[in-house]
Parts: sequence; C-alpha cells; structure tokens
Amino acid sequence: MSDPNDPFRPINEAPVNPVPPVVVALFLVLLGIEAVFSLSEMGLIGGRDAVGLRLEYIERFGFSGRLFDWMVDNGTWPPEHLIRFVSYAFLSGAFYNGVFAMVFVLAMGKVVAEAMGPFVFVTIYVVSAIFGALAFGLLSNDPWLVGAYPSAFGLIGGFSYLLWLKLGQSGAPQIRAFALIGMLMGIRLVFGFLFGGDDTWIADLAGFVAGFGLAVVLVPGGLTRLRDRLRR
Repeated sequence: MSDPNDPFRPINEAPVNPVPPVVVALFLVLLGIEAVFSLSEMGLIGGRDAVGLRLEYIERFGFSGRLFDWMVDNGTWPPEHLIRFVSYAFLSGAFYNGVFAMVFVLAMGKVVAEAMGPFVFVTIYVVSAIFGALAFGLLSNDPWLVGAYPSAFGLIGGFSYLLWLKLGQSGAPQIRAFALIGMLMGIRLVFGFLFGGDDTWIADLAGFVAGFGLAVVLVPGGLTRLRDRLRR
C-alpha cells in the first residue's frame, strides 16, 4: 500500500477515492455561481431584472483585454480591476462551458490535491488564472476572457509534471506525459478551424505552463529531480 504522504505515489489509484475537501469546496463555489446564472436566465430567480445577470457580472469581474491595455498605457492598476485577473476564473460565458470546466477542475484537482496538498492546489488554480489572463492581455485582441479553463489547464500542468516524474521512474518515454495537453490543444485548433474560434487558447496554454512550472517549484525536491532528469 502506498504512503498517502508521498507526493510521488502512483497517481492511477481507484477513482472512487474521496475527493479532497478543498477541491469539493471550489467545485461547489463554481457550481453555485453557474446555478445562479442559469436559473436567472430561465427566469426562475430574480425576476426579469436578473435575466442579464451573467453579462452584468462578466462586465464587472471578467478579464477585459481592452481594460488591460488601458492600464498598461496609463501605468495605473486600480485594485477593482486587478481583481479581474482572478475573478474571471470563477465565471463562465455559458452553461456548457462552465460544466466542462468544472469537470476538469474536479478530475485534475483531485489528483493534484492528493499528490501535492491543498495549498499547492489552490496556488496552481489562482496563479494559472493570473498567468492566463496576463498572456491573453498581452497577445490577444479579443475583448473578454471568462471561465475556469486557464486554471483547469494549470491543474493539467501539475498532473503532467507528476506523470512526467512517474514515467521517468519507470523508464517509460516521458514525452507521454504531455499527451493530454497535446490532445486538448489539438481538439481546440481543429474546432477553431472548422467552426471559428477565439484567442482563449492563449490563456489555456499559459495556464498549463504556469501549472507545470509551479509543480516543479512547489513539490519538495521537484527542482532537483527535474535537473537530474534533464542531465540524463
């Protein structure tokens, strides 16, 4: 039986294991926010005035590329706008987008929180959101970024690092650790080519890189292990 305190224990354990409370708590927050938006759009809560609640909160707490440009051009960073670097990751532009993002957060969050602890899980979620927004603001011309996908991709980055180490320990090709992110980005590019897309993939990819990098730094001995692997 593996040591539950070992961050590098096998990560393919039975999926029926309990989900860490911090992951459940974040999932419930995301679910609660989406439920309020969806119920208001159906007219079940808040009356007529609540129909546009989602759009109102996106405008108040979503990450705005144009507002980011304004802050950069003027060299001013009001706190009420800096909060958007994180708050956008608790919103969603549509019901199905929100649900898929929550599924990723729950699945990847379980692995990351169990292997690295709740502090690392929360740190990856928040910092990946910030890096995603920063990359989006610098490289995209799209006006808005909302949704938990950059943070979810950050958790995928943390998962990929654990898998990268595990494959190295077993002597398997470590490039396989990046199969998931490669598949997801490939699907995004195909759908974007067929149906038209936006630049949110920039934020997702930046979130992945941030999550992978944070896992290297925050896991005890992570930097040493990475250096040793790269020297081989």
